[in-house]
Amino acid sequence: METVFTTDHVHQRDRFDYWHEVACRDVVDHDSKPDCRRTFEAELRAGSIGSLDLVCFQNSGMTVNHTLHHLSRTSHDEVFLCRQFRQRVALEQNGRQTVLEPGDLTLIDPRLPYRGQFSDGSEVLVVKVQRAPLERRLGPMRDLLAHTLPTPEGRLASAYLAMLPSHVDVAGTAADVVQAHLLDLIALAFGRAATGPTPRPSSARSLVRMRLHTAVEARLADPALRAGTIADAAGVSVRYANVVLADEDTSIAHLIQTRRLARCRQALEDPAQAHRTVSEIAYGWGFSDMTHFGRRFKAAFGLLPRECRRTKTG
Repeated sequence: METVFTTDHVHQRDRFDYWHEVACRDVVDHDSKPDCRRTFEAELRAGSIGSLDLVCFQNSGMTVNHTLHHLSRTSHDEVFLCRQFRQRVALEQNGRQTVLEPGDLTLIDPRLPYRGQFSDGSEVLVVKVQRAPLERRLGPMRDLLAHTLPTPEGRLASAYLAMLPSHVDVAGTAADVVQAHLLDLIALAFGRAATGPTPRPSSARSLVRMRLHTAVEARLADPALRAGTIADAAGVSVRYANVVLADEDTSIAHLIQTRRLARCRQALEDPAQAHRTVSEIAYGWGFSDMTHFGRRFKAAFGLLPRECRRTKTG
């Protein structure tokens, strides 16, 4: 990741003001106050993996307030995944308070006010995630904000987040895969936390939807894949599975086809797979009839598979 700002060579009297300007620009608009202006130090590094924007910052103790006043200058298309690396930060949003210790992660919505108290030497990674694809997996997220996840799924998601700053050079198809995996892990971790021992109806429905997506992704290459297999893997009936997926204007059969087509397009556009034939790719992702595959591919993307490969490589 690239160092965007450091106080190392800034005069003491100017350090916090310069930091505040950069943090408002690269993280989110806010008011803040240092514990000690004279000794304040900070560093901010930034990078991206596909559409994921990563910001990692270290700072001396300070208080941050993102208020109603700042919302008009804040993107409503993003949510923040925050992963603590060093020391701690106390966060408050939507009437809930949490303290992030090293390894903890939480979800913050910048279109709502929040407050943070950073301890001296705190280091935090903020991953800006597009709201729409995460909401498709989780449903409404308001009740999930400012939660920590002391679960196996939460620890797995935290470990995945911790690796991202070392891999900002990942691009193209690989970046798309990284983003999809991250969103699936976050949905798994927060969806499980939301259900708990007495799941709310909307959370339970979101968890079923996530399980259906996961079951489909794991079995796409099976040409004999059936709706009943997916529903069984998610622990529901085919009828209820299709009712849940209707929230996304899809069904089990349509989801299988859509994801297979997307995987084939990724492979066709990947230079590392240029040695593979179109039919090899189609059969590898579960299609058994090339005429059917070509017709469905063109209906979905507006061009034939071979044209997709020429467009990408030409």
